[in-house]
Amino acid sequence: MRLRTLLTALLALLLAACGADEPIRIAFIGGLSERTNDTGESGRNALILAIEQRNAAGGINSRPLELVVGDDGQDPDTARKAMSELLAAKPEVVVGPYTSSMAAAVLPLADSAGVVLLSPVITALDFAGKDDMLIRLNRTTRDNARDYARVLLARGQKRLAVAYDVRNRAFTESWLAELAAAYEGQGGELVARVEFTSAANTPFGEVAERLQAPSPDGILFIAAAVDVARLAQQVRKLSADTPLSAVEWASTEQLLELGGRAVEGMLLAQSHNREDTSPRFVAFRDAFRARFQREPGYSAIATYDAAIVLFDALAKRGRGQPLKQAILDNAPYPGLQHEIRFDRFGDSYRDIFFAEIRDGRFELVR
Repeated sequence: MRLRTLLTALLALLLAACGADEPIRIAFIGGLSERTNDTGESGRNALILAIEQRNAAGGINSRPLELVVGDDGQDPDTARKAMSELLAAKPEVVVGPYTSSMAAAVLPLADSAGVVLLSPVITALDFAGKDDMLIRLNRTTRDNARDYARVLLARGQKRLAVAYDVRNRAFTESWLAELAAAYEGQGGELVARVEFTSAANTPFGEVAERLQAPSPDGILFIAAAVDVARLAQQVRKLSADTPLSAVEWASTEQLLELGGRAVEGMLLAQSHNREDTSPRFVAFRDAFRARFQREPGYSAIATYDAAIVLFDALAKRGRGQPLKQAILDNAPYPGLQHEIRFDRFGDSYRDIFFAEIRDGRFELVR
């Protein structure tokens, strides 16, 4: 009996030792195969970099990290299928998605499975203040719309025309509703609200004509970079001097690459300070450039912050403690440019920085 007990104990120790080396599986979901895939690709790349760096440093408590990637295709059915396949792989967490419409599609699956959905960038107000499996690292559409209204009105744009992409309706309609409330509350007016559906054959010339028809003081685009670039080009055919702005969703390098001269002078908000010279941010930026030969956009920076939160929480999680609770209990976290905190629902906040496109680059507005 004593020998059997000893052998059982030794077997348990061996199994525990083997388990210590089993990888921690981290899933990613984002748009990787459609026309607005720049935010998804940038986020995936940042997560790859973070995992590679952590594994090189010994992983999490000596366990390596393993990445499993899913493509939501910016389509609800595709997203649900990809999410189901990811959940079948038994990940500790799913990082993403990168648009609010895709969050609406996959969050019920995460809730049902009890798996944390850690989204670096989604902002739609529908996802704030909810006790679910979603943890958000971004501010809300209400926060952003209020800041845009303040800045645009201060620039004399009292009559604003808006174009918005209903393909990501959960985000764009939330953003537009909050903007209308803030604008009208401060004495401004939305003189045109033109919806469109993002596609390769969208008649952007017609959208531009409808935006220009009421002779607005400015035009705002609530859309992704690829569509904002095309809209700006069409508007510039009708007017060379109408002030243009776009929401934070469009604030990527793809806008600079596709927009050319048409986006010069455009105002956008960004969730990070591109001119930050702190050693930690510069080290990340240089590592990202070296690994992927591209600048890290806002979704890359937010995803790297999400990885910081995730790795710290995993390392400090108590035995049997749910990951969501570990994330909430171990805050705050040292993000690349700000301290990351969460309320009891897993909602966070971050500052934004307004920039204008000048000579083909983003420059902060002082």
